[in-house]
Parts: sequence; C-alpha cells; structure tokens
Amino acid sequence: MSDTAALKLTRSFITPEGVDLRLQLGDAGQRAGAFLLDAAIMMAVLIVVSILIGLIGIGAWTAAGMKGAEVMAVLWLLGFFLLRNFYFIGFELSAAAATPGKRVMGLRVAARDGGRLRPGAIFARNAMRELEVFIPISMLFAPTGAEGGVEGWMYLLGITWAGIFALFPLFNKDRLRAGDLIGGTWVVRAPKRKLVRDMADEGAERLQRYAFTLEQIEAYGAKELHVLEDVLRQRDRKTMRAVADRIAGKIGWARLDGEDDYDFLSAYYAALRKRLEARLLMGVRRRDKHDVAR
Repeated sequence: MSDTAALKLTRSFITPEGVDLRLQLGDAGQRAGAFLLDAAIMMAVLIVVSILIGLIGIGAWTAAGMKGAEVMAVLWLLGFFLLRNFYFIGFELSAAAATPGKRVMGLRVAARDGGRLRPGAIFARNAMRELEVFIPISMLFAPTGAEGGVEGWMYLLGITWAGIFALFPLFNKDRLRAGDLIGGTWVVRAPKRKLVRDMADEGAERLQRYAFTLEQIEAYGAKELHVLEDVLRQRDRKTMRAVADRIAGKIGWARLDGEDDYDFLSAYYAALRKRLEARLLMGVRRRDKHDVAR
C-alpha cells in the first residue's frame, strides 16, 4: 500500500488513557479476503455436519419415514443459522476481537469511540450481516416457482440488495459496513504481535530496577496491557511520554529526572503481564481497569 493510500485509511484512535495510537482501517480487499476465508471455514464445517446429519438421517428415514426426514432437514437449517450467526459473534467476542479470517488478514474489530468493545456492538454488527449477505443469497438460491415473472423479480431484487450492501463500504470514508455503522465499530489493522515473550523477558530485566507495589500493578487489566504492548512496539517518543506520564499519575509513581520512558513502560508491562498471567492460572480474568477484581 502506498503512503498516500495508507494516510487516507489512518484514523485517530484514543485509548482509555487518552493517547492517540493512529490506527489504520482495513481496506476493501483485506475485508473481502477475510470474509471469503471465514466463508470457506463455515462451508467446510457445514459439509462435515451435513454428512453426519445425512448418516444419522438414514436411520431416521427408515424408522419414521417422511417425518424423520423433515426433522433432519429442520435440524440442518437450524444448525446453519446458528453457525453463520454465532461463528462471527463468538470469535469477535474473544480477546483477539477477530475471526480466523480476520486474523490471517491482520485485522480486528474495534469500537469507534476508542472505548471497550462491548457485546452489544458485536451482536448489532453481526445481526446486520443476515440482512446484508445471507438473506439476499437465500433469495438467489430459493426454489423456483411456477410463475417465471415472479422468479425474475426475485432474482433481480436479490442481486440489487446484495450489490447495495456489498458496495456500501466503498461509499464512506471509514469503509464501514451497515453493521459497523449501527454497531459503532470499525475494522482496523491489528498491530503485529510477534516475539511477545521476548518483550516480556526484556521488561523483566528492567523490572529489577522498579519496585512496583501490588496495588500499583493491579491498576490495569488485559485491555490496557494490549494497548501498552502496541505503544512499546511503535516506540513513538511522544506517545511513550504521554502514556508513561498517565500511568505514573494513575498509580502514584514518582518519576525521577531523566527516567527513560521506554524503560519505565517496559518494566510496568512485564509486571502487569506477570500479575495477569498469575491471576489467570487461578481462574481470574480481568478484562480492563474497570473490571472489579473477583
């Protein structure tokens, strides 16, 4: 991607600490690729389930006749409905906020207001996918009727409907689907997370020079840990200074003259990561700083 194109897709993203990380939106090609990969995965799952239902259905047809076949057909339709809806919802509710297709394409879902990505937003953006994609597709593949005129209008309506929603992201600067518009979300490029353990080890070395108390470490949660990791990877001086000052103010840390921002943030990252991992081993997960410790 050229610098000009990248600049057009760059947006201000204010973190919970008031720091602008300047994220990049996923372009149309990346989002289409992610959807096709997810569709392929769902199709593979559907084929396997269909085979299993077919094998089970042989006995049902023999024992119960047509009623058994109808029951199996209803179960198949119900399974397909649950798969196409909760596949996206389930993966986007995870910490990665991305389906397997989005992960491969380096994308994730984020709240446009910079806050926590809430379940309501995930449900809203994915409920619209039923209207955007699956209903028009089902219209195109609906059984043919006796009157050709009605069939022609049905196909034309399905194609027009699908085309409008498919091209919708191209007619707004933020590349928003109708679901993103309603859910208050957008799809952004996920920062690379390679060598995470190396970063933790590097921070552990610096941690020896910082004596954070347990109360200071527990001021933040997993969401802030990921934001801090992004800040450390970008290593932008102004951003690191702003984040370091905010964390120091939050935890009541008295900063020394000449204290290196990267060293301080790296040490705090290592301490916070170690604490969260220890709590997770005990079955306690703290999503962000607003989560009440359990």
